[in-house]
Amino acid sequence: MGGDRNGAPAISLSKVQAQAPDLVSLYKAAGAGVRAHGLEGVRAAVYLVLDRSGSMRPYYKDGTMQHLAEQVLSLSAHLDDDGTVPVVFFSTDVDGSTDLRLTGHRGRIDKLHENLGRMGRTNYHWAMDDVIDHYLASGSDAPALVIFQTDGGPTSKFAAERYLCKAARLPLFWQFVGFGDPDDNEFAFLRRLDDLAVPRYRVVDNAGFFHAGRDPRNVRDDLLYDRLLREFPSWLSSARAARVLR
Repeated sequence: MGGDRNGAPAISLSKVQAQAPDLVSLYKAAGAGVRAHGLEGVRAAVYLVLDRSGSMRPYYKDGTMQHLAEQVLSLSAHLDDDGTVPVVFFSTDVDGSTDLRLTGHRGRIDKLHENLGRMGRTNYHWAMDDVIDHYLASGSDAPALVIFQTDGGPTSKFAAERYLCKAARLPLFWQFVGFGDPDDNEFAFLRRLDDLAVPRYRVVDNAGFFHAGRDPRNVRDDLLYDRLLREFPSWLSSARAARVLR
């Protein structure tokens, strides 16, 4: 996953049309976001982490979570040629994990969620640990974009902060996405994570945060992709300079 000198997407439009025609409009919107941020030809793994705490129930019920997964899968098709997004569901612990692919993506998030049982509290660090383990086990040294969705702060703030700081030495960029009331004080922690001092606490700034509001499905696709990718290019530069990324 080094890069394509011609700036071509990892997976072609024709392949998306053949394997997942319902994602073509999202794929095109994601491509516009990739180009706008100068990421043409960049290769990176894409992970998706989904909150299953009890307060998330409405977002699974109304299809918001399935839609987010499809948006992320469409973005991944530009960055990662394996066409697969590893997905981690978390609440009190890691509730489950799966691989999301262009083929068979329809309704997959909803179905898995329904089979995972009780929805618990909110602990970021176990999900972060799972992503780190998966990345290390892959043997890759390519960059990874981890899209981490949640509707509130973690039960253990100390553990989440510690894991983020430790992970700064790995080529993983954590893009946090908040769902819910933008005035909720729960999101103060994520804003603080985004601003943790460098190099006092972490070798590079390895996290971003944006709030998608009470109804994330109303966020335009172009705006979503802009916010998902906004800080990724600067992290790539900083990670290379700090030799976190080769």
